[in-house]
Amino acid sequence: MKPNNPFLVRGYAGPEWFCDRENETAKLVSAFENDRDVTLVAPRRYGKTGLIRNAFQCLDDQIPKIYIDVFQTRTLADFTALFASAVADAMDTKFERAVAAAASFFRSCRPSITVGPDGNPKISFDISPSRTEETLSEAFAYLAKRDKRAIIAIDEFQQVLDYPGQSAEALLRSQIQFVPHIRFVFAGSRQHLMREMFLSPKHPFYQSTDILSLKPIDKDIYYSFAARHFRAGAMKLEKSAFDAIYDRFDGVTWYLQMVLNRLWEGRRDVMGPDAVEPVISEIIESRSMEYHDLLLSQTSASQAVLRAMAAEKIVAEPTSGQFVAHCGLRATSTVASALKSLRDRDLAYHTPRGWIVYDRFFGEWLSRFAPRLRQ
Repeated sequence: MKPNNPFLVRGYAGPEWFCDRENETAKLVSAFENDRDVTLVAPRRYGKTGLIRNAFQCLDDQIPKIYIDVFQTRTLADFTALFASAVADAMDTKFERAVAAAASFFRSCRPSITVGPDGNPKISFDISPSRTEETLSEAFAYLAKRDKRAIIAIDEFQQVLDYPGQSAEALLRSQIQFVPHIRFVFAGSRQHLMREMFLSPKHPFYQSTDILSLKPIDKDIYYSFAARHFRAGAMKLEKSAFDAIYDRFDGVTWYLQMVLNRLWEGRRDVMGPDAVEPVISEIIESRSMEYHDLLLSQTSASQAVLRAMAAEKIVAEPTSGQFVAHCGLRATSTVASALKSLRDRDLAYHTPRGWIVYDRFFGEWLSRFAPRLRQ
C-alpha cells in the first residue's frame, strides 16, 4: 500500500520509499544465494530492519522469509516461543496444514491458534520453562524435516547474552548446524557485544558468518532521494536545508526520516536551514515529559555525564580532567562507571570520534531544556 507520507518512520513499504543501501542489499542477497549467513551490525535507527526487508523483496517469492525481533525477550523460553511461532507460520503455505504439521512435531508444548494484529490467524506456543531446550530442538527438527530453503533474520540478537541459565549462544549454534538449507541473518545494535559474539574465539559463533556493518547513507544520495519525493509532492527541498538536517544528526536514517516527514507534512517549500529549526524544536518539545522522566531516573552521576556530553556534542576523552570537571564530579572513576552504565542502558554510544548521547533528540533536549538538577 502506498504510504501517505513518503518519509517512513516505521515499517517498510517497498523499494520506492527505501533510500539507497544498494550495495548492502546486494551483499545480503548474494550471501543468501550462495549459502552464507550474515551478521548485520549497526546502531539503532540506522535502518537495519528496512535493509533486511528490502533484501527479502529481491528474493524469490517462494522462499519463506522470517523476521523475528527478540529485543523484548528476557529468557530462552521467550525466544523459543517467538522462534517456534514464526517458523510454524512461515514454513507451510496453508494455515491448516501448518497447524497439523506443528502439532505433530511439537510434543513438549501445545500449539494454539491466536489472531494477530493484522486479523489473520497465527500459531502460538505456550512454552514450559522446564522444557524450553526440548521445544527449541523440536523447532529446529521441524525446519530440518520440511527440507525447504528459508531465510531467518533475528534482530537484536545480542539479547541472547542476557538470558539466564545455560549459554543460549552455544545451544543455538549447535542447533543451527543441523539446518544447512536455512540461511540466517543475525542483526544487532550493540556493536561491542555483536563483535564479541562473532569475532572472538571464545564464542560459539566465531567466524561463522559474513560481517556487514552499516554506515550512514551518502549525503548526496540521500538528498536526491528526499528532493525527488518533495518534487513529487509539488514542493522544493533546498540542498542547504537538507544538509543542515543531515549534519545535525550525522546522517542517521531515522532522525532524517522523522524531520523530513514533518517537513513534507507542512506542504510547503523548505528553503534554507532556518526552515528546519522550528520542526526540530517541535519534535524535541513534544518529548519533553518523556525525556524529563528519563533523566530523573538516572543516578546523579549519570545525569551529570549526560548533560556534559550533550553540551559538548561529542566527547573524545571522557576520562580527561577537563571533562570530569565539566561534569562537576570529583573522580575519573565516577565518570567511567557512569559512562559504562549509560552505555549498557543504550543512553550513551561510542562512535569512532568519541562518545555521544545515543538518542540524538534526547541530546538536543538535554542541551536546551534539561533542568539543572543538584548533584
